[in-house]
Amino acid sequence: MSGEPFISLRNVRKVYGSGAREFLAVSDVTMDIAEGEMVSLVGPSGCGKTTVLKILAGLHTADGGTVAIGNADTPFNPGRDVGMVFQQALLLKWRTIMDNVLLPAEIVGLPMREARERAKHLLAMVGLGGFAEKYPQELSGGMQQRAAIARALIHDPKLILMDEPFGALDAMTRELMHIEMLRIWGESGKTIIFVTHSIQEAVFLGTHCAVLTAGPARMADYFPITFPGERTVALKTHENFGEYCRRIYTELGFPAGH
Repeated sequence: MSGEPFISLRNVRKVYGSGAREFLAVSDVTMDIAEGEMVSLVGPSGCGKTTVLKILAGLHTADGGTVAIGNADTPFNPGRDVGMVFQQALLLKWRTIMDNVLLPAEIVGLPMREARERAKHLLAMVGLGGFAEKYPQELSGGMQQRAAIARALIHDPKLILMDEPFGALDAMTRELMHIEMLRIWGESGKTIIFVTHSIQEAVFLGTHCAVLTAGPARMADYFPITFPGERTVALKTHENFGEYCRRIYTELGFPAGH
């Protein structure tokens, strides 16, 4: 495998509108991401997190800086190599869970027999092995998000982009999904960019964390997150966990002592 980063962003900038209506969505985003990492993008609303995802997905072009994805060993095609997971599962209510998971495979024209076998494997991996023939309305919110993750993986993309995927879940389900997300990431080996408003979620899930601030939108920090041993719920009481959280709070301008 090449020693080059899988994703390299340098001074990336994005502006919407022009003249008096010009709005700086994000500026000075610089980071390197290796294959197989899970990088958290954390910050308040309006700081450009979703804009960064859209640039990585090839939906928007940057107005400044450089974006490089893939390398000599892993050429990258955004139309084929990106999987998306959103805050809402966005499952089609008239399709079974199996058929929802298969939708990207249909769109990109994969052989359906092989895709169906992969879908069975993915549903088992996300804990929905017995729910393939159920419909979305028969599943809880957390289960629907598991199905959405399986759908994002069905066409074997190189990059998974997740935009507040657990934001609509209740607190307890969200905690459970953190553990599940780490397991799914470990089993799939995918490169994941995970957008969140939650500082604790960013620290618990990320191998690296990018901190974006609003007004004006800019990237304030980018740093690795390392812990000894396996990441479990107990980690959230670890001293290092608190130190990483305090670093982000400081970058976001929270007053000391608050």
